[in-house]
Amino acid sequence: MATPRRARPQRISPTPPVDHQLDTTPVDPAPVETAQADAPVTSRATVAPEAYEAHDYQGAHDYQEAHDYQEAPVALESIEPDESYDSIDHDQPISPTRRGRVRTHTPESRRRRRKRRTVLAAVIAIMLIAVVGVGYYGLRAAGMLDSRKDYTNAAGTGDVIVDIPQNSTLKDFGRILTDDNVVGSQRAFINAADGQAISGGYYKLRTEIPASTAVQMLTDGTTHRVGRVVVPEGLQLDTKKGVDGKTTPGIFQKISDATSVTVNGQKIGVSVDDLQKAAAGTPAQQLGVPDWAVADVEKLNGDHRRIEGLIAPGTWETIDPHMSATQILQQLISQSGQRFAQWGLSSEGSNDSGLTPYQTLVSASVVEREVTKPDDYAKVARVILNRLDKDQRLEMDSTANYTATVTNIDLDGEAYKSDNAWNTYQMKGLPATPIGAVGERALEATEHPESGNWLYFVTVDREGTTLFADTFDEHKRNREKACDNKLLTTGCS
Repeated sequence: MATPRRARPQRISPTPPVDHQLDTTPVDPAPVETAQADAPVTSRATVAPEAYEAHDYQGAHDYQEAHDYQEAPVALESIEPDESYDSIDHDQPISPTRRGRVRTHTPESRRRRRKRRTVLAAVIAIMLIAVVGVGYYGLRAAGMLDSRKDYTNAAGTGDVIVDIPQNSTLKDFGRILTDDNVVGSQRAFINAADGQAISGGYYKLRTEIPASTAVQMLTDGTTHRVGRVVVPEGLQLDTKKGVDGKTTPGIFQKISDATSVTVNGQKIGVSVDDLQKAAAGTPAQQLGVPDWAVADVEKLNGDHRRIEGLIAPGTWETIDPHMSATQILQQLISQSGQRFAQWGLSSEGSNDSGLTPYQTLVSASVVEREVTKPDDYAKVARVILNRLDKDQRLEMDSTANYTATVTNIDLDGEAYKSDNAWNTYQMKGLPATPIGAVGERALEATEHPESGNWLYFVTVDREGTTLFADTFDEHKRNREKACDNKLLTTGCS
């Protein structure tokens, strides 16, 4: 007889037909698999089909009939989220389309998210602005964003003082002039300059002028250049008049001329009087006086000549016309101190003269003014030292001329008699201050004087030939040569 088929659980793969006889032992039907515990479901029991009679062939099953059962579908109710934020009830089934955590969007959480988004947006905006700004200025510096704009009115529209740093390239010139609205574009200036060499410094220019006009102003030499002072070796602070009637502008006058300029109707710059007052009354250290000269400078407080010799010779390219007299002197004196140090003059420096740094500067200024040929500097320096060693007055014409109204290589009686702190015909020792701007060669010669016993010297011709002597008799003979050449008249027979 046929054995009833066993009820099969859900989700079990079907078993293929087998080649043995059916088991005739009765088997109880297996329990039907239900949905998850405690979950509401719509039940539909799966029952075993009715028994069937065996066919003539044994062990053969009707495959389709054997698998006539169906899986019972499980109905899931919709899930309501828990009231608490960011939580889930693990006892409830989860919809296949709602995997992961279930969030509740409260007003507070929305505010936090909006705040985070606002901060993030602000950070991104700042970064974008920074990147764009850096990129713009980088491209502009490289000239990639420069136009070829050029103005056409050669008269311009106004005055402007332009500061061009030393060693600037034409590209630097073009950028600065464009920024100051002198020319229309960097490219226009570069094209107009056409490779010409132009010095840096301060210039008075016009705004909104053609690039070609700007180039002409920058290269004309003196007309538009401001704040540039050339100090030759031996030049003094005060303006001097020579016996030939010629006037030699002093350092103060040169500074005033270089800085006095009218800009859009307003006069700027410093006067000689401004400079004299600043030199006389400003504390030495505030003026930038080197430490080794402060004490000697302070002794002459109230006299502007106390800073004589502390401004080194050379070309001073960058004196800002907007600065005060004190600021200008501080710049020149402090930078001169650096030059002196490079030339071997400092509080820690050593030399062969046995003089202090300030005395060395004073002696070198006399050497500078006494002879015209640098080859004679070291011999004159030795004469000064020999006379100091013998406690003998120096009797140098240059020291008497320092305070004279009219300078003259052939001194007259009045100049000899002038009683002041600089006239070495009337006093022993060195003058109270240097008597002019001291150059490197005179300073080096004073630091390392030539060996010799000379006590006298005299220049005998207009070519600058100078003769040295150990004795006064020899000196008188040399002096006669100067008389014969009409270089001297005083004391000649």
